[in-house]
Amino acid sequence: MSSETLGIIDPFHPRIVDVIRAAVPAEWTVVTTQTTSEEDRAAALASADIAFVMAAPMPGRLLRKAPRLRFIQKLGAGIENIDCEYCREAGIGVARLQAGNNIPVAEHTLLLMLAACRQLPRLDAGTRAGEWDKEAVRSVNRQIHGKTVGIVGFGAVGRQVAHLLANFGARLIYYDPRRATPQEEAAYGIEFRQLDDVISASDILTLHAPLQPDTVNLINADRLRAMKRGAILVNAARGGLVDEDELLRVLQDGHLFGAGIDVFLNEPPLGSPLLGLGNTVVTPHSAGGTIDNFATVAARSVENAKRSLAGLSIPEDDLVLPVRREAMA
Repeated sequence: MSSETLGIIDPFHPRIVDVIRAAVPAEWTVVTTQTTSEEDRAAALASADIAFVMAAPMPGRLLRKAPRLRFIQKLGAGIENIDCEYCREAGIGVARLQAGNNIPVAEHTLLLMLAACRQLPRLDAGTRAGEWDKEAVRSVNRQIHGKTVGIVGFGAVGRQVAHLLANFGARLIYYDPRRATPQEEAAYGIEFRQLDDVISASDILTLHAPLQPDTVNLINADRLRAMKRGAILVNAARGGLVDEDELLRVLQDGHLFGAGIDVFLNEPPLGSPLLGLGNTVVTPHSAGGTIDNFATVAARSVENAKRSLAGLSIPEDDLVLPVRREAMA
């Protein structure tokens, strides 16, 4: 097996780096970065044949500083942080992990739903401060049972969310540009609707769509106002899907009961007024992040890299751009 240099350009926790090191062949050299600066990412890529990336941006100006780079593996599904046009021109292969984190993201989505329904941040802070007004809680809190849950994006994560909700007694509806088969809809107990029908009919609306040019601000001001009064919005997909300024307004004026937010337009969302609201549940883009799942992520990523550089096929759903063989000469 050939010796390759792997550049890891996100400043992962040492435990995560250890998981990656355990998955790579002994012949490989692993170079890591400790900060989010582009200079440190460039240093990690300077001699890299392979790059593993999670959230770090990979613009063309950075990739030009990696003359040996032949393959990039995204440790997730979304590839909007990678300059794929530059990779296409340079012959650099790109892959993602389709359904690599569908279980932890779906579990986190359910966490956000429940926490928003029960106003968990307020209850936690109030209880710690000595408050104990159970009747006040009873007068406002919600349950999932009996509600209509709308799922926007019925890929691997959306389907796992539907699977987890199967025993909650909720009515499930969904929208996806690629409609599932009747057999799949029956298996998940879910009904297809057009996007605006899903938005207006849902008591809880959860987003699982990719961020691409036609989905930027998918949930815009008009669609936020079209949601039921008292509804809940959950976003564990991408921040750019939602008009955050209007989301702030509909939460402040009570049009929406609450929101569970794992992703923001700007990350970290320093100074975002959404962080100061009592009816938001916020987490740091961590829905897919569990140590339990990462061993599988690392193993799949290494296998994709090995096969791509050897000229072998990788799963069709993972492949974004093949390695151009002449670029390896």
